[in-house]
Amino acid sequence: MATTHLDTPNHPPQNTPERSRFARLIRELWFQVIIGAVAGIAVGIFLPDVGSALSPLNDWFIALVKMIVVPVVFCVVSLSIASMDNLRKAGRIGVKAIGYFLFLSLISMLFGLLVANIFRPGDGMNIDPSALDSSSLPVDENSSVSGIEFVNNLIPESLFGALTGHTILAALLVSIIFGAALNVSGEAGAPITKGINALSTVVLKIVSWVMRLAPIGTFGALAAVVANYGASTLQQLGYLILLFTATCVVYVIVILGGIARACGLRLWPLMKFLKAELLVALSTCSSEAILPQLIKKLEHLGVGNPVVGIVIPSGFSFNLDGSAVYLTMASLFLAQACGIDLSWQQQLIMVGIMMLTSKGTAGIAGGAFIVLASTITAVGHIPLAALALIVGIDRILNEGRVFINVLGNAMATIVIGKWENDFDTDRAQSVLNGEIDYDPNYDPDRTGDSTVAETSTDKTNARV
Repeated sequence: MATTHLDTPNHPPQNTPERSRFARLIRELWFQVIIGAVAGIAVGIFLPDVGSALSPLNDWFIALVKMIVVPVVFCVVSLSIASMDNLRKAGRIGVKAIGYFLFLSLISMLFGLLVANIFRPGDGMNIDPSALDSSSLPVDENSSVSGIEFVNNLIPESLFGALTGHTILAALLVSIIFGAALNVSGEAGAPITKGINALSTVVLKIVSWVMRLAPIGTFGALAAVVANYGASTLQQLGYLILLFTATCVVYVIVILGGIARACGLRLWPLMKFLKAELLVALSTCSSEAILPQLIKKLEHLGVGNPVVGIVIPSGFSFNLDGSAVYLTMASLFLAQACGIDLSWQQQLIMVGIMMLTSKGTAGIAGGAFIVLASTITAVGHIPLAALALIVGIDRILNEGRVFINVLGNAMATIVIGKWENDFDTDRAQSVLNGEIDYDPNYDPDRTGDSTVAETSTDKTNARV
């Protein structure tokens, strides 16, 4: 009896660690997103009518995100440029970023081109384009975006009008101009800089509130996708979906993994560090949804404020590596499905056109599909009606595009930071090894290398 009496009081403490670990896990955003995703898939499969009706949940979440993205871009970019010692650094970072974006876009398109030529996913379909119903296409013959229209979208009607709209490109231009003006204004611009810094704190607090709704948006998005594009769509074009998914996996491992190793990092710990952002982007199919959070994560990782502030907002407009892989694969799939044999010269011309048109649709909703239509129209070898073949699964293919876009821009920021000697590799290793916990309020301007060293030492001693 005495033994039983002694064992009974000790029983609750033995279960407490399990309960406390689960309590911590359930409070993590990434875990909540997974629960929302599983629940959404289940509803889409077993209650398709209910799943179709849940689509507004994701639409509302994305609308809330878009509401706050432009203010975040303005605060981050203008403060980054205003705080620089000179404007030459901003120009240097911008030139390096654009050069990197163009190089990776070309590599990504050639990667997709190679896969589509080797595995030929459209062979044997023998589709007659005249028999296709093109009425469901979200694009038409005039869907291409010209260079003049691109500049028109870039320049806002008024200076502050760009900050009340949803166009990131226009907001980016205004933010660069405003930050440059603050930089050269000296003491006269100091109060405004201080005010924008305070505004940034408030805006990022709103972001944290909005992101708590990500599991609800994920639930609605996946319930609707599974209900609307169920088994029949997957069976019909399953090979293309599987091939594109496998291509995305290989691209992440080979291309982005190689870039990570060149920067002295390992890709898998980086993906674990960004798991919440990647899961939200993957489930909502919106890279904008995680832009504010990604900025804070990369600053905490050790990339300098000026680099993050310029590369991330511009990267989500110009560095869409996942979309680049999709464009060449989808184009060749459509040609093969219609029995059209494109020569290597025609394929390379197509890549050159995509390099231009993909930048012209930056920031436009459904941009990748519009670029695909623009390229098909410009090349003229593939009938536009062939797009009807993939319009039903475009939302599914968008999963891989968005995932690579987010991870690719994170890597681009690290590359430019290392190129600029504005990336703390030691801090990054400590963060990725779990020696430094993520702090959303981390400010590199107030935290020096000594803090990093002290934090790492303290955690090591605590474990010992």
